[in-house]
Amino acid sequence: MKKLFLFLSLLTCAGYAQVTIENLLNVPFPTSLTASSDGKRLAWVFNDQGRRNIYIADAPDFVPKKITSYSEDDGQEISALQFLPDNNRLIFIRGGAPNSASELPNPIALQPGVERAIWIINSDGSGLKKLALGFYPKVSPDGKSIAYLNAGQIWLVKTDSAGTGKKLFHARGTQNNIRWSPDGSSLAFVSNRNDHAFIGVYDFTSKAIRFLDPSVDRDGHPTWSPDGKQIAFIRTPNVRNRLPFVAAREGHPWSVRIVDVATGQSREVWRAKTGRGSVLHQGIPVADNLLWWLNDRLIFPWEGDGWQHLYAVSVNGGEARLLTPGNGEVESVSIARDNKSLLIVSNIGDIDRRHIFRVVPTSERPQQLSSGDGIEYDPVETTAGIVCLRTDATTAAWPHIIQGNSQPRMLASELFPKTFPKKDLVVPQPVFITATDGMQIPAQLFLPKGAKAGDKRPAVIFFHGGSRRQMVLGFHYSQYYHNAYSLNQYFAAQGYVVLSVNYRSGIGYGLEFREALDYGAAGASEYRDVEGAGLYLAQRPEVDPKKIGLWGGSYGGYLTAMGLARASDLFACGVDIHGVHDWNQVIRNFVPSYQPEKHQAVARLAFESSPLYFIKSWRSPVLLIHGDDDRNVPFSETVNLAESLREQGIYFEQLVFPDEVHGFLLHKNWISAYKASADFFKRMLERK
Repeated sequence: MKKLFLFLSLLTCAGYAQVTIENLLNVPFPTSLTASSDGKRLAWVFNDQGRRNIYIADAPDFVPKKITSYSEDDGQEISALQFLPDNNRLIFIRGGAPNSASELPNPIALQPGVERAIWIINSDGSGLKKLALGFYPKVSPDGKSIAYLNAGQIWLVKTDSAGTGKKLFHARGTQNNIRWSPDGSSLAFVSNRNDHAFIGVYDFTSKAIRFLDPSVDRDGHPTWSPDGKQIAFIRTPNVRNRLPFVAAREGHPWSVRIVDVATGQSREVWRAKTGRGSVLHQGIPVADNLLWWLNDRLIFPWEGDGWQHLYAVSVNGGEARLLTPGNGEVESVSIARDNKSLLIVSNIGDIDRRHIFRVVPTSERPQQLSSGDGIEYDPVETTAGIVCLRTDATTAAWPHIIQGNSQPRMLASELFPKTFPKKDLVVPQPVFITATDGMQIPAQLFLPKGAKAGDKRPAVIFFHGGSRRQMVLGFHYSQYYHNAYSLNQYFAAQGYVVLSVNYRSGIGYGLEFREALDYGAAGASEYRDVEGAGLYLAQRPEVDPKKIGLWGGSYGGYLTAMGLARASDLFACGVDIHGVHDWNQVIRNFVPSYQPEKHQAVARLAFESSPLYFIKSWRSPVLLIHGDDDRNVPFSETVNLAESLREQGIYFEQLVFPDEVHGFLLHKNWISAYKASADFFKRMLERK
């Protein structure tokens, strides 16, 4: 035993990369990758075990330099990182959004409190100053001013006048979608009035507000013409009593309009067809779904063929031209530095990954810039090549550069932890499972190294949240699911067979898969995928059918609870992280005006689609994990489930994080939650 201990100690001292939860989660996670307008400088944020800091790197070598020095796992996010036009200064937001009680996230109870503020810093790390309290900063074309949001109104601060932001004007409703005119003389914005929304323009000379082409509909996503004389926007008909978590395949068609700023005259440029694609899908960051490109074209996403593709239409109207053909969906788009092409991220041609493409107006198909087994996303252009964030099945997210036809090369590799266990991770296999209604459901199978028929191994099934998410064949591009992928890899290293299910109502597989019939609060049709996943594993030769557990967070917690409540004979136990247990309560969290008592038929179906409806058949033990400042799923969902489980005599354990939000802000809470999950499965599954 002493020799074994000495051997393990020597391995640890030598930097042997063990597959531990810490070694998987301790890799700094990159976000907010951005480039200067001249393409000579990069900036990004690293979340290093909860310590969030900004890094700068200059072309062509991109040697990283940390320019901030936040040293605590304090839960204070850094976001909205962007260069000013001089390319020597950056602005960013530090702090998170308030909850319904106007409380900012403060998971370690910093005193006297925390702020959500806009900051400015020089690229060498000097001159750090707080500009103003607020968020959604939009820099003026000359770089001298920043328009931003605070308390539902638009404010202005000079970049050389820290702490002196002032409200620009006051308008009814809640203002958002700020857009500077090309010459900086005006601001376009959206004024949301609950059941309708207007496009407004504020003129800095006259200090007057005008609302352009007002209607009873929801107008949004304004974009200026290059000459600043016109604004294009999207008009979406309001739908009374539309509730979240219910399929919306068809509706009154949305349209694209252009309005002359001087005269107020407007015209319709394009209208979606009835049927498929008539409902605007808001799940793509296309500069708020509309771009004015090459002076005479508007770019927007449309699901007219059942896939989220990009289309171009002339500003004079006419038929929209498909820019991104193929089975797959466009997930992000930006105008390239040359202003003549577009950079997009899509899963076209590789359904369970993401790659980067360039769209040029003269080509019939996009030019693919990255390929292979990686997942590439968040591309920016530099003078040295395309820089993006990239992962794969065994490599965590990290900045990479793509130069010509060469393979992506890791930047700042000296900062990547040597304790990361790349060589001991498995490569998940894409598989299809058959739901109990016969629907084919994509999934990803993690087989432990050395697994063989007859092993009778324990197994766990993972369900993502959202439900508008898609798990990819590698570390995910969202930190929440990047962490979840890490835990799945840990389970595989512990000898578990792991199945990650891309259940119906998720993204990536087209409109009809996403807007699944009877999903969510309208029938819980995804439960058929849960049951089908359990039956798939129970029939695999490596798996002990009596040792199958479930886990997931948010919507994944909902499906975990549904599986345990409806099929305790199939599922031995589960870990339910901030899950949904009564749709009527969660719908109200997103639509405060929702009153179940006034919609009895809807409310009855919603409850019958909830785990609490099936509580009497729940027998399997469960671990409940939740932060009590959750803004997505109310903490009361776990409180009420625990009460019902007690009444039924069902064994449960709990792990509660005071003042923590939905996507845990503290690194230590991720570690605690995942260690508790691993320990729970070990005790519940391996004892059988």
